[in-house]
Amino acid sequence: QVQLVESGGGLVQSGGSLRLSCAVSGVIFNAADMAWYRQAPGNEREFVARISSGTGRRTNYADSVKGRFTISRDNAKKMTYLQMNSLKPEDTAVYYCNLKWGSADSWGQGTQVTVSS
Repeated sequence: QVQLVESGGGLVQSGGSLRLSCAVSGVIFNAADMAWYRQAPGNEREFVARISSGTGRRTNYADSVKGRFTISRDNAKKMTYLQMNSLKPEDTAVYYCNLKWGSADSWGQGTQVTVSS
């Protein structure tokens, strides 16, 4: 069983920063691609950032977060992170950690990020 648990969400003012964490169990973590998605009320879940397996040499970001968010991973700790800087009210959403490995496509329960103006 693959389990993902997000943490680090909260309330922050615009321009502030948060660091989200995702702890992974039940899988060979370094073989999996990791990603973050988010979903605001009334909106579809959207891609935020992805990091490739292994040492994470390849990363992708949504245009809306490029230059502000950074995804990273720590294979020894089986964790992935999303550093969120220069936050905007439109970043307000539930953020979900996602793991992909072969046919596996697993999701965490999400962590709420609220950015006030």
